[in-house]
Amino acid sequence: MRLALAQINPIVGDLDGNARVIAARLAEVAAQGCDLVLFPELAVTGYPPEDLLLRPGFVRAAERTLRAIAADVEGIVAIVGFPHFENDLYNAAAVCADGDVKAIYHKRFLPNYGVFDEERYFARGEELVLLEIGGTLVGVTICEDMWQPGPPATDLALAGAELLVNISASPFHVGKEVEREEMFVTRARDNACFVAFCNAVGGQDELIFDGHSCVLDDDGEVLARAPGFEECLLVVDVEPRAVIGRRLRDVRRRALARDRETAPPVQVVHVGDLRPQAASEPRLEPVVAPFEPELEQMRLALELGLADYVRKNGFDDVVVSVSGGIDSALTAALAVEALGSDRVHCVSMPSRYSSEATRADARRLGESLDCDFREIEIEGVVEAFVSALAPHFEGRDVDLTEENLQARVRGVLLMALSNKFGWLVVATGNKSELSVGYATLYGDMAGGFALLKDVFKTDVFRLARYLNERDGRQPIPQSIIDRAPSAELRDNQLDEDSLPPYPELDRVLEAYVELDRSREELSADGFDPDVVERAVAMIDRAEYKRRQAPPGVRLRPKAFGRDRRTPITNRWRD
Repeated sequence: MRLALAQINPIVGDLDGNARVIAARLAEVAAQGCDLVLFPELAVTGYPPEDLLLRPGFVRAAERTLRAIAADVEGIVAIVGFPHFENDLYNAAAVCADGDVKAIYHKRFLPNYGVFDEERYFARGEELVLLEIGGTLVGVTICEDMWQPGPPATDLALAGAELLVNISASPFHVGKEVEREEMFVTRARDNACFVAFCNAVGGQDELIFDGHSCVLDDDGEVLARAPGFEECLLVVDVEPRAVIGRRLRDVRRRALARDRETAPPVQVVHVGDLRPQAASEPRLEPVVAPFEPELEQMRLALELGLADYVRKNGFDDVVVSVSGGIDSALTAALAVEALGSDRVHCVSMPSRYSSEATRADARRLGESLDCDFREIEIEGVVEAFVSALAPHFEGRDVDLTEENLQARVRGVLLMALSNKFGWLVVATGNKSELSVGYATLYGDMAGGFALLKDVFKTDVFRLARYLNERDGRQPIPQSIIDRAPSAELRDNQLDEDSLPPYPELDRVLEAYVELDRSREELSADGFDPDVVERAVAMIDRAEYKRRQAPPGVRLRPKAFGRDRRTPITNRWRD
């Protein structure tokens, strides 16, 4: 069997555009003599469509699009994800062949945790679908179906499936590709089946789909793997019927089949024969793309997330406020890699508290990145605000209010540039600052996309050094990396005047925010009690700010937004 995995980048709601992408891939696989091609979960609509699925007109349009796609499927079997209404709505896989939809499988396990809300939209499927293609039996599953250690994979295997296919939209976090593939290795071995996993790729708001589609044999060996963070058509020759020998030798399967209380209903559908293959035709040389190292994965995910957010939302250019600090420098450098230097505008907005060193570094950064650089002095604007407020602030000391005015003036100027030129404002704050609220609402938090929203400060430094080492030059001036972090909103200010040291803080943040460890557990784990006390208090107070932050790339297992849902009005304290 010549199997193709179409790792594509759909756009949510762009039914016609997604259909064109699918049609182009169908033409490619037909030219390569493939027997079966897989497309990702909800490929017709893009994933996740969210509340678009509550609109009957959208669901009807998606089904019409699917039928039009099926009409063009000839000489091959295609499995395509779409939402299917049949008395209720299902997350479905359509089996297309001979110009028609031959069968429809409904996803059985609906994830409703983390970033997933599928029970809000879909009913649970019951019947299994087993395809017979030229004597080979193929079991159809969708994403979460295979994350379960038992059915439906075990039921399909016991019903005779030699190849289990899994169409998916599996979101990325650092390390997910290894975790996911290890799961598929286990499923292949446990069920004595070949496994083919076809993932989506691309950015959708804060979610990243990393691709890394793969094919494994019944012993869990990876036969082929697509690269991550890019579209790919992975084509591989497989012999699923080779599993028969192993199954004859493994008597445990018979006991499992015998001990089942009831066998679930299975729809067996004959959908075609394998293409005639000349004896002299060579087998395709399989491609196993390597997994990327951690920092390279982070870079690729951030750049893909930004590029797709810009492209899919109809922007051309972005604007970044560059202060001479490391967060804005890394944001600008990643933006230039993602979009090209001609589409990135760097704006420095110094105040009386900006040092000559940071002003010079902001200019050097713009030169190094070869992008448009502008400097706008804000002192006069700040003074106008201070003067207007002076009668109302009479008798009160200068405090954080005046510091935040500077940040908010910068936010106003950035948004004015955005309005005038149509540029997307990319905010530069990181996860450490957002966690503890060390950010100004309507100031440095202003923007349409927060690229580093899920990147801890310690990782900001690691990524900046990595970019410099990888390039063999210094896109980010070394002086920016070496300088102690400062907001420069008052004289001689350093971040560590207000926060614990970032290496200590980030360890507490990871444990409290991502692992949900309590204050007592953190102290018992050996964290500095003073750091824990300060960090937890700041995190709990800052939820109202995080709710108003722009979306940003999700890199870690638990990110602010979809993953972590804490009430703003909340008196519970650990």
